Amino acid sequence: MIHVELANLQDVLPVNSRLFRRAVRMVLRDAGVLDAIVSLAVVDDTTMRRLHRRYLGEDSATDVLSFLLEKDQQMLEGEIVVGAETACRQAPHFGWTPAEELLLYVIHGALHLVGYEDRTPRARALMHRRQTEYLARLGLRPPVKGE
Repeated sequence: MIHVELANLQDVLPVNSRLFRRAVRMVLRDAGVLDAIVSLAVVDDTTMRRLHRRYLGEDSATDVLSFLLEKDQQMLEGEIVVGAETACRQAPHFGWTPAEELLLYVIHGALHLVGYEDRTPRARALMHRRQTEYLARLGLRPPVKGE
């Protein structure tokens, strides 16, 4: 069973918790994960900046952070943190809504939990393709511009 706990810790953007949980479960199931606990937090820039600085040494707000806490053949446990204010700022650049941008961050974070990386151009392209596939499966068009 894949359990997704959601905490909405911001007030700038409505959160579609059902859609976010569905997206996380879809990514994990497609990766063969059948038993998982994922904590998903939607936060503001202040919180995201603090977490980004603490865990990655970057003193800025970012779009998404993922933390794989445990993964073996039986279980995956992880955390995804997404930035609502960043989604509000970035969405107009891609020609879609902040809610769609935030969903992209959720998918991106879930892909990181199952092993996708975006450190090289090739890995980034693969991850972008997968994100686009998941967005389409959820009934959304891909962003107008690249990430």
